[in-house]
Amino acid sequence: MPCALGCPHLPLRPSSHVKRITTDVTSRHGPHRPKQHTWSRLFLPFSKVSLSPLANVLPIRIQNHTMFFLFLLICWSSFSSDSRAEDYVKLPVFRQSPFPTAREALALDSVRLSFFSSSSSISNASASHPPPPAALSAPVVSGASSGAGQFFVDLHLGTPPQRLRLVADTGSDLVWARCSACRDCSRHPPVTAFFPRHSSSFRPYHCYHPACRLVPHPRSSSHDAAPPCRRQPLHSPCRYRYSYADRSSSAGFFSRDIATLNSTSAGILRLHSLPFGCAFNITSPAGSEAPRGVLGLGRGPISFPSRAARRFGDVFSYCLMDYTLSPPPTSFLLIGAAAHTTLAPKNLSFTPLLTNPLSPTFYYVRVLGVSVDSEPLRVDPSVWALDHATGIGGTVVDSGTTLSFVPEAAYRKIVRAMTRRLPPPAIVRGPPEFDLCVNASAEATKRVPRLAFRLLGGTELAPPAGNYFIDAADGVRCLAMQPVSTAGPGFGVIGNLMQQGFLLVFDRRAHRLGFSRTGCTDA
Repeated sequence: MPCALGCPHLPLRPSSHVKRITTDVTSRHGPHRPKQHTWSRLFLPFSKVSLSPLANVLPIRIQNHTMFFLFLLICWSSFSSDSRAEDYVKLPVFRQSPFPTAREALALDSVRLSFFSSSSSISNASASHPPPPAALSAPVVSGASSGAGQFFVDLHLGTPPQRLRLVADTGSDLVWARCSACRDCSRHPPVTAFFPRHSSSFRPYHCYHPACRLVPHPRSSSHDAAPPCRRQPLHSPCRYRYSYADRSSSAGFFSRDIATLNSTSAGILRLHSLPFGCAFNITSPAGSEAPRGVLGLGRGPISFPSRAARRFGDVFSYCLMDYTLSPPPTSFLLIGAAAHTTLAPKNLSFTPLLTNPLSPTFYYVRVLGVSVDSEPLRVDPSVWALDHATGIGGTVVDSGTTLSFVPEAAYRKIVRAMTRRLPPPAIVRGPPEFDLCVNASAEATKRVPRLAFRLLGGTELAPPAGNYFIDAADGVRCLAMQPVSTAGPGFGVIGNLMQQGFLLVFDRRAHRLGFSRTGCTDA
């Protein structure tokens, strides 16, 4: 059988473990000589460990609810138990340079926004767990070379650990990395690919494993249906295809491996059986570089925070530092409730996190109004509302979008109000895609009107001018906002530029978003 994902054909000597299962199947169904499939050849070093131990002792026709219960037990034991109650993980966040120009950011953001509503979203799975005692943290980096204003986190995956640099994305769920079946892997630059051959703990999921139901599957070329699942452990990898709003996609084998993390007090901490996509087929929009991997931070059951929640609590936060500073400061991604119990500033403001049943991955907030220089603008509150029946409306907090998008009616009034308050000499002509641009001199920048969004819960998001004016040309800064029509996807976006300098706390257990301008130094 040819490899659907273009992976190389490698020799396989099945372990005795696999042979015993094959014999059992033959004794029940008559003589049968199984074919040697490409995917099993690919993962030669893991033939003894790639099969779930449960598959050897449970009948193949086990009831679905029993398998799901067992899957929950596996998830519950994901973390090693050597961490303490005050422990959490801190991951550095990086921004690659050069940062995209304003026009490049707008082009990429527009594509992402246009396809947000049709991107593959995985439904949230609800389960109740007792409050876990610990937490995790990691640094975040912004990578312009693989998208508009993206930020990156280093994740160590496999045994021994392999360092991977992944896009931190609150708008998607799946954790995935570019995979290579190479023997001599020296041609791959560091942090750009995962080598399953080199990890003794790597295991692909089988297509009949309950976890396989949590990812979208590729469609058959002959009909609009997923390829059939052969219920033979050696020949049945869980194939996935995950598409993004910017028309990029990742396809490969849905797998699991150990993630190694540096915790704050317990030293090395291992997250066992982390689900991730081992991608052999990656596509990207024309003119953009294909991503090398994504750390999904969305609200779905396979996202990284969802997996960490079983051990550290269902809370994560990050602070994205000013991209214009040189050298760029390090931001951090903190995962776990303990981090926010000890580090969160006292002046943290909270607004409820809303759920869109048609797009359960995304983090929605309710904007009630907007003001310019403390003067509320007369905008019908309904333009900000989320329609739960159609999925249209609302505002998403998204780390993968650079600019911010607001309903067109509100956008027009913001532009007019700011134009009236700016002295005429400060207003200059900029790129045609932007409706309001100013002279980038220090004097003109000081006169930029102050923008603030009133949020549900009695809080106000009031960013500095540098968060909503972006360098667009030499000596020119433009309003880093764009209108979004209700005729399209119809929802607003608070992009990562607007988030700069704020500590954002995603308290998923309490369904609320916290933010503060004073918490970044401790994050």
